[in-house]
Amino acid sequence: MAQPTPYRQEQAGHAAAAPRLGLGPRPSVCNRKARRNTDRMSLSPTPSTDPFTLFAEWMADARRTEPNDPNAMTLATVGADGAPDARIVLLKGQDSRGLVFYTNFESRKGGELAADSRAALVFHWKSLQRQVRVEGKVAPVSTDEADAYFVSRPRLSKIGAWASDQSRPLADRSELERRLAEAEARFPGDDVARPPHWSGFRLVPQRFEFWREMPYRLHDRLVLTRTGEAGDWVPSRLFP
Repeated sequence: MAQPTPYRQEQAGHAAAAPRLGLGPRPSVCNRKARRNTDRMSLSPTPSTDPFTLFAEWMADARRTEPNDPNAMTLATVGADGAPDARIVLLKGQDSRGLVFYTNFESRKGGELAADSRAALVFHWKSLQRQVRVEGKVAPVSTDEADAYFVSRPRLSKIGAWASDQSRPLADRSELERRLAEAEARFPGDDVARPPHWSGFRLVPQRFEFWREMPYRLHDRLVLTRTGEAGDWVPSRLFP
């Protein structure tokens, strides 16, 4: 009589361990996973009505666990034709006023935001199995804020802000390198002025959604919506 192959032995072992209805791991395994997720990422049944506090906590967790750029976020804007447009940018400031990022105001996203201030952000932290969505309108940051952040940037990043016609056609890489060399000659020292077309936007949120992964796609979704321009935050939950 032929002996079962290792593959068949493995399959037989899985079959014996599976529940009778074939709906996944045994309940004890599922419960352990659920408890582990709940311990790490639980959203309280009566959550705080301050989304900025919860966002700050989650961002602090992401800075401890994400291997690269925990402040990376998808920025979605509205094009001139009404079509959505999205790209990854970096969060550079957060407080109760909103979430800040910097860019060339003459870039594609800068032009779109100047024409239509509506925008949305999405953070996804794979290491934490969490996601945050933010919706609202943007407004330019103050000159002092933009200057303070620009000074903190590495010198070549500041030079690059002068050299790059962001989002405009580029003939080849050598053109960018030539413009970079010209900008370096213009600013030979560490004191590099901020270009007038380079600044920041602050997204003023009207809606937050905090999402955390749960077993079998029964995810947890908490929404906090602002009532009016400066009103209270109203919590609600969504089906996954």
